[in-house]
Amino acid sequence: MSVVEVARRIRAGELTPREAVQSYLERIEELDGALNAYISVRSEEALAEADDAPEGPLHGVPVAIKDVIDVAGTATTAASKILERHVAARDALCVERLRNAGAVVLGKLNTHEFAFGAMTTSPHFGPAHNPWALDRICGGSSGGSGAAAAADLAAGTLGTDTAGSIRIPSCLCGVTGLRPTTGLVPTDGVVPVAWSLDTVGPIARSAEDCALLLGALTDEPVELVEDVRGLRIGVIDELFQGADPAVATQVRAAVDELRRLGAAVEPVEVPLLEESGTIAQLLMLPEAAEVHLPWLRAHLDDYGADVRSRLLAGLLLPSTAHVTGLRARRWFLDELRVPFDRFDLLVSPEMPIVAPPIGQNEVEVNGKRMPYRLSLIPFNSPWTLAGVPVASVPAGFVDGLPVGLALVGRPRDEATVLRAAHTFQRATDWHERRPPPTEIRAAPSAV
Repeated sequence: MSVVEVARRIRAGELTPREAVQSYLERIEELDGALNAYISVRSEEALAEADDAPEGPLHGVPVAIKDVIDVAGTATTAASKILERHVAARDALCVERLRNAGAVVLGKLNTHEFAFGAMTTSPHFGPAHNPWALDRICGGSSGGSGAAAAADLAAGTLGTDTAGSIRIPSCLCGVTGLRPTTGLVPTDGVVPVAWSLDTVGPIARSAEDCALLLGALTDEPVELVEDVRGLRIGVIDELFQGADPAVATQVRAAVDELRRLGAAVEPVEVPLLEESGTIAQLLMLPEAAEVHLPWLRAHLDDYGADVRSRLLAGLLLPSTAHVTGLRARRWFLDELRVPFDRFDLLVSPEMPIVAPPIGQNEVEVNGKRMPYRLSLIPFNSPWTLAGVPVASVPAGFVDGLPVGLALVGRPRDEATVLRAAHTFQRATDWHERRPPPTEIRAAPSAV
């Protein structure tokens, strides 16, 4: 069930909060052995909290939280060996706000180690498996959040996004994710990746779900409008050309649907798409290395190889790198004003490919082999660097695997992003498609 549907049924007296929580706990027990979406499940705590859930827009709605976000009395492992026994003393502010709105926390979700990667294949807690094909990654770093939302192991989930970590798993798992404007949702109580880029946001079934969750996270209800007439949408042809042709075709059909619904759609050039990735790395790598410096000194061997190598790269950058990144970001933001003066939204494929197999570190895009991580940078880093809101919206399938449409808005204009996503979803049913649970049940245990 969706967030909106669970909330409606509880309000109508068709379902109690305890019954809602119990149904999700049973589904987790049934399916998560194959998916490994959860790191920990709060069965007894969630049932007890359901009985005392406060009234509010999320009264009794079961949610799950990425395991870099603190939930009081529960371990925040960040899918790492270093923090595997770290128990949070209090809720992160974003979790506190969800609880105040009536939500019940089912458990903590799998992530790439320290949320510092795009696969969710922690060597310490095992990989999260994509519900559409269990041999495929979920993306990351909020991979457990994407998998749980896709397999209906929670009504809604929270993820974090520093360089695409909400958008990527939402796309690869066929669900809706919103990366809010940087700073809109508080990050107090969240294990940081890079302080100037980190965000917290929802991953769920639909734009309507994400709007309801975002309203709770910001203490400001989001009013959805089902109408794109009059919206000016810029199509980033460079990113369509950089995607796998089958993915690009599917996403262009989604853009055509927005045009049919009344949006004015034209091509747009966005300056510095390639350079934005380098600029973002100049900020992210030193900031991440600074966070981890005490642990790197004391626990270097306890990191997975990929995370350790990226953190050490941050340490080895010259002292001028971060300042150069800050100055270059101003340059990029100045250039980005030009397309946003003309358009309300920018659109592109969220990812250039479908989910690759677990353990495959290289992918093929348009006949070129490249590291998986490099393939996604032009599609995600520009909006990370700009700190603007982006929704990843299910837009179809290629070879049975989901693809996503990225809707990019102006800073603090989540309302327009969600308006376009909601209107598109009212006219299509891609977001309602779900992987057959029989196939997940028949799979062997994931870990």
